[in-house]
Amino acid sequence: MSAVHLAITGPLARITLDNPGKLNAFTPAMLAALEAHCATLDQSAGVACVLLQSTGDRAFCAGADIAAWAPLSPFDFARSWVRDGHRIFDRLARLSKPTIAVVQAHAFGGGLELAACCDIRVMAPGATLALPEAQVGIVPGWSGTQRLARMIPEPVLKEMALFGRRLDAARAHALGFVAEVADDPLAMAETIAAGLAKASPRAVEVAKYQIHAGVGEDRSAMIEALGGGMIGASADKAEGVAAFGAKRKPEFPGT
Repeated sequence: MSAVHLAITGPLARITLDNPGKLNAFTPAMLAALEAHCATLDQSAGVACVLLQSTGDRAFCAGADIAAWAPLSPFDFARSWVRDGHRIFDRLARLSKPTIAVVQAHAFGGGLELAACCDIRVMAPGATLALPEAQVGIVPGWSGTQRLARMIPEPVLKEMALFGRRLDAARAHALGFVAEVADDPLAMAETIAAGLAKASPRAVEVAKYQIHAGVGEDRSAMIEALGGGMIGASADKAEGVAAFGAKRKPEFPGT
């Protein structure tokens, strides 16, 4: 059974990492489940917001389960573990729904990269963020040197990735990486999510695409998605489809 669960209650969806005995560290099965849940959510029209949360009070996510990747050959490590994980985390980052990471405890390595895939983060005061990969002889592989470089100042990111320094909640908030620091981060995340009740779901989705295009998050796809949405609502598109079905020459109205 997968240790990543999806629950949808009305407009609110929750993805929960449930592997507390291993500090919610990712296994291949957990990665596969996360990808499947992202596919489900993109097709769930009634969902307005997704909370990414985890069980246990020791870690939000400790990254990747060393027992899962340590036996891999260099080729399989690069192809299967790094590339597959990167693809799946990208899928989360590019969900059409707004996402909030509920960081109730430490987020290390892949756990920090996972939180960075969400649109905003809410963090407990005692939680910390870290990129400890160099201390076990590897480097960040699920966007820790790429997506995070757009979100955290370069000197701070180097402190973490090169020198192993942890980022506490107060500093993460001051840097703008964390939206709120709260004693009950889940309750705070739910309060923030409730603010979407008065917003247009389509406007929120398009705004997310626009921001992603602006910061380089899958820019080419975001630009084409925006263009496709614009042309998809046109009379020209309707006429083109109708003409194709009727096997006649289209007469585009230009609207």
